[in-house]
Amino acid sequence: MATSSRFAVATHILTVLAVRGDEPSSSNLIASSVGTNPVVIRRLLGMLGRAGLVRAQSGRGGGALLASKPASITLYDVYHAVEGRDLISIHPSVDTPCPVGKKIHGVLETCTAEAEEAMNRYLRGVTLADIASRVGG
Repeated sequence: MATSSRFAVATHILTVLAVRGDEPSSSNLIASSVGTNPVVIRRLLGMLGRAGLVRAQSGRGGGALLASKPASITLYDVYHAVEGRDLISIHPSVDTPCPVGKKIHGVLETCTAEAEEAMNRYLRGVTLADIASRVGG
């Protein structure tokens, strides 16, 4: 199964915006930093905008800006803005006479819920300002 890179790319985008501060960033500029196509950047900027994490400045020299201070944006906000899905998927419950098949869904739901809560707790504790400082911005 392939995993999504949206979270990593969105974090990269937001870090570029955090480092650049009040200077708007074009999708071309961000794409050159990420190493991807500007269309990918614009798609993610749209998702981040709908989540209230970025805003657009139009006109000459316009581009994307953070909608709030880097210290108030957490990795949890970023993850849920672009992934919009659970970390771990479980196959649907099945009606089966097998003793494992009868209980595995409930057991896995509990385990994955605990794992996701641990991840969410960690992501809530890391801000975009933390990431920007780690990359030297």
